[in-house]
Amino acid sequence: MKSLLRIQAIVIKELIQLRRDRMTFGMVIMIPLVQLLLFAFAINTNIRHIPVGIVDQSQTALSRVLQQTISATSIVNFTRHYTSLPQAQAAIDRGDVRAVLIIPKDVSQRLVRHSTVGFGLPSASDEETSRPIAQWLVDGSDTAIAGSIKSLRNMPLAELLDKPVNRNVPTFEVTLLYNPEQRSVVNIVPGLVGIILTMTMIMFTSAAIVRERERGNMELLITTPLASLELMIGKIFPYIFIGAIQVIIILGLGYFFFNAPINGGLWQLTFATLLFICASLVLGLVISTLAKNQLQSMQMTVFILLPSILLSGFMFPYEGMPEIAQYIAEGLPATHFIRLVRGVVLRDVAVVDMTFDMVWLIGFTLLGLMVAALRFKKSLD
Repeated sequence: MKSLLRIQAIVIKELIQLRRDRMTFGMVIMIPLVQLLLFAFAINTNIRHIPVGIVDQSQTALSRVLQQTISATSIVNFTRHYTSLPQAQAAIDRGDVRAVLIIPKDVSQRLVRHSTVGFGLPSASDEETSRPIAQWLVDGSDTAIAGSIKSLRNMPLAELLDKPVNRNVPTFEVTLLYNPEQRSVVNIVPGLVGIILTMTMIMFTSAAIVRERERGNMELLITTPLASLELMIGKIFPYIFIGAIQVIIILGLGYFFFNAPINGGLWQLTFATLLFICASLVLGLVISTLAKNQLQSMQMTVFILLPSILLSGFMFPYEGMPEIAQYIAEGLPATHFIRLVRGVVLRDVAVVDMTFDMVWLIGFTLLGLMVAALRFKKSLD
């Protein structure tokens, strides 16, 4: 009986302690809530409204009707128009669009000779009757996106022509760029760089300040002539090299063991990686200035990691998420880095051609560094 009373006393003490620790109590509620919302609301493998471009070499009423018919499927959204194939190819490289539809000049002739229509001219050869009426150029590095657009390959023209479906002859020719074999490892390895760096870099620095406080080193730091900003920079600098080593290990193993290509320049990759490492380390520092102990810093790190893994485009296509989830994803450094690293590694894009993602990471780092320095100064007061 006395043992039960002693256990009861400990339980009451733990509950009171938990109630006083508002950050831990908040994380206990928020982590499962956020996880539930992410999986139930934001994650959607049924991809719709993929941004694509069009090169309309025909400029006829038929080509416009064809475009409207494809848009009606809701699988793609025509967001850009290009006048030439090189422009369209460059847009896919930069990630502006995920695919481009090329409508040839002779689309009308191809259509009347297409076997679906059944009006093949007597003089038409088998080769002419079996020609697709247009061509899709698709960024094949994301297998989910490529699979959705490939589903249009045999798109029935029944609505356009009121004719039955003929699946023996494809309606569109689909050309997959960068990953024609559709190997998932090609897309996963560069994305894994972003996820592992997010996990380790934030974790390293999220406990940096609270650890000093718990070890009693804070008073020593206060007495030094070190400025807050200098301390923040000094805290993150050693981990930059650790992050660089991790990137070399991941991409090296992916290249030699899984045959994952590295098509871009190493300097481009190094620059993009340094931007992301700095942004992740600074985010960890901000967490460290908010947390009161290492347990809180660990909980806040997990709170950041969940949306970074699920919303960044690493596991689930960005285009399949609802609009509000895309806004949240845009606020995460991992989203911008995964775009950059996949662009450099898979499509050989220069970092300067992906200006938005590059500038965003630089701005995030500078802003986070200022916030961390101001928060640290405030904690000393």
